[in-house]
Amino acid sequence: MPMTEHPKVVAIIQARMGSTRLPGKVLADIDGHPMLWHVVQRTRAAKTLHEVIVATTTEPADDAIAAFCREHKAICFRGSEKDVLDRYYQAAREHDVQNIVRITSDCPLIDPEVVDKTVRAFWDEQPDYASNTLVRTYPRGLDTEVVTFRALELAWREARQSYQRAHVTPFLYENPGRFRIVPVTGDHDFSDDRWTVDTPEDLELVRAIYARFAGKEFLHRDILRLMEREPQLREINRSIAQKALHEG
Repeated sequence: MPMTEHPKVVAIIQARMGSTRLPGKVLADIDGHPMLWHVVQRTRAAKTLHEVIVATTTEPADDAIAAFCREHKAICFRGSEKDVLDRYYQAAREHDVQNIVRITSDCPLIDPEVVDKTVRAFWDEQPDYASNTLVRTYPRGLDTEVVTFRALELAWREARQSYQRAHVTPFLYENPGRFRIVPVTGDHDFSDDRWTVDTPEDLELVRAIYARFAGKEFLHRDILRLMEREPQLREINRSIAQKALHEG
């Protein structure tokens, strides 16, 4: 079925300068571009998306992200710093988004094909929430969540715990009796691989990966083949404990 026959799907990328573990990481240089540039460009490459919005905060430090959006012609929404669930809800409401893909700005290796796979599962199954993080098989850093505006609005109205507000989707997957939830998995389990950026070691690994491809386009399967050839790359950030939730 052509994409035009499916409900509109828009990616909202959460981004802020005030990371706890690696301040300013969102604009850190990777292969000559800010990290957020890579996230936006790779997300835009997904065939199932109609638009990409960057959702940042109203804090003065995030004026830099708003300036980035102006420079790169990205839609920018500014909202709450701590209540990221409210930031997503308000961004979706303002731009009349009925189906939201949640991407975090600490994922500069986000794969458009993985995004498309998750969105197509959402189209096929028509759940309230579909995600490749419910049953982890993909490397950390390819996290893709798709949620209906109706489900997001219910979470926005009823989520009370601070972590539910900070991390947007816990209220959904913690209440499977209220929401229809669909996990999206890969063919093999690579969940021990860590491609998200929270620490200097993570950033070192991502920079090394980009350097290996020397400006060429690449997808997650290309990175996996690279790591088969150069297993020492995995050692760069192996000591970093995996976190279940992202900042943003």
